[in-house]
Amino acid sequence: QMLMRTPDRAGPLLDYTRAVMRGASAFTPAERELIFAYGSYLNSCRYCYGMHQVVAEALGIDSDLFGEIVEDIGTSRVDEKMKPVLRLVEKLTLTPNRVVQADADAIFAAGWDEDSYVDAVSVCALHNFMNRMVDGTGVMLDDDALHQGGLRIAKSNYDPPPAPPTDQ
Repeated sequence: QMLMRTPDRAGPLLDYTRAVMRGASAFTPAERELIFAYGSYLNSCRYCYGMHQVVAEALGIDSDLFGEIVEDIGTSRVDEKMKPVLRLVEKLTLTPNRVVQADADAIFAAGWDEDSYVDAVSVCALHNFMNRMVDGTGVMLDDDALHQGGLRIAKSNYDPPPAPPTDQ
């Protein structure tokens, strides 16, 4: 609803969101949702964290994994290949000026390529943008509404809802 206040900006943003979150990538949609949710957690954005945690879980991410990652990425059960990606997301979210070549090299050493690195940065940039929009405009939903919204995103793959019928 917040984005519909500015339809000239909402369309391109929703197109970009679909491209980043569901377009071609070595990261699965579930992995991208995990990245988005984790970064939103780091930003204390309850809305985005809650919504994207539900999406990630609907796409197959174990719900217990979120608590493990927040506690310690290194000892979490997240796939070893994802650990340097999540560490980059943490650094890029909390201290972006401290990202160095070694952060990218860790991702490459885990088996990801340069396109994957850009994909991870893109998901991180998107969640940071959306977290600021949501928190800055005061968007809030109760837990049930967050859950339902997350399930809708998981089902729709970010496609917009159908337009309401018009009276003619």
